[in-house]
Amino acid sequence: MSITYISPEQAITEQRQIPVLDVRTPAEFEEAHIPGAFNLPLFTNEERAEVGTLYKQVNPKKAFLRGLEFVGPKMRQLVEQAESLAPYGKVQLHCWRGGQRSSSVAWLLDLSGFEVNVITGGYKAYRTWVQSELSKVKAHFLIVGGPTGTGKTEVLHALRAAGEQIIDLEGLAHHKGSAFGALGEQPQPTVRQFENNLWHTFRQLDANQRIWLENESRAIGRVYIPEGFWSRMTSVPLFDLKVSLDDRLDRLVRQYAAYSDEQLKIAFERIGKRLGGQHLNAAIEALQQENHRKAAEIALVYYDKAYRHHTNEKAGRETVFPITVEKDEPSQTARALITFANRKEL
Repeated sequence: MSITYISPEQAITEQRQIPVLDVRTPAEFEEAHIPGAFNLPLFTNEERAEVGTLYKQVNPKKAFLRGLEFVGPKMRQLVEQAESLAPYGKVQLHCWRGGQRSSSVAWLLDLSGFEVNVITGGYKAYRTWVQSELSKVKAHFLIVGGPTGTGKTEVLHALRAAGEQIIDLEGLAHHKGSAFGALGEQPQPTVRQFENNLWHTFRQLDANQRIWLENESRAIGRVYIPEGFWSRMTSVPLFDLKVSLDDRLDRLVRQYAAYSDEQLKIAFERIGKRLGGQHLNAAIEALQQENHRKAAEIALVYYDKAYRHHTNEKAGRETVFPITVEKDEPSQTARALITFANRKEL
């Protein structure tokens, strides 16, 4: 057996055949990691903190010896975990920047009979590569737009069902992009993990063929669309869906009426200053009366104004196509968008 050093790009290309093992601590892994990687920590969070303190405050030799004390008793466990994660005996692994942790685990697994690839520069090099690639995206994007309640996400999924390529940014962000956007969602990823997941999703698509995305603000909850990716999104054609107010209100009631009045009240309070005290009080009163349609109508006063402002802000966009939706049926709207895009050779 032998140890081979490879680039992050090569590792990701081969990831389907050869598992990626991240030997950083659980805390480092949880903060952000390569999508699809498995955590095989050399140290616990507490052990790494202790070794790091010794390294900085005493000397590297003391830190090294303390590290050996931690690792020695669990060498067998590390090998057995690696065998369960990589049953075919081939692994790719990394630590923070390709230092002692990845070298140590590589040595151990090599001795155990594994074919080992170590990612040169570790997770830090992977992040540099991801950020560089996201900054220069030149893909064939098309944007599905429209004010709150038009069903953009549903249309996006219908486009995928019809065979089109999509990127669901709100799905990746675990947030619907408004003050109500966290309701019913899993906790949001960190900004770094969101970027990793976005790049992982994007690179599986054909950038020369059209890719549909939903029109978003750059911030989706607590995460941000990377600048280069965002810049590309704001320069490509946008399909502005025109859906009746009644249909929009119906959709918002279907989506949000199941949540508790307290959850909805907290969400309204997040936009209270922009709504104004009178509208906020009216919305809360409507919730207390279980008049969710009235509450949604009050919310749209703010969100429609914000959408118009956002649209005017992007007035420099090269092309905007107004699309009137006669029947609010996402699959039908998706077919109409595909037909229109084909006719325009977009």
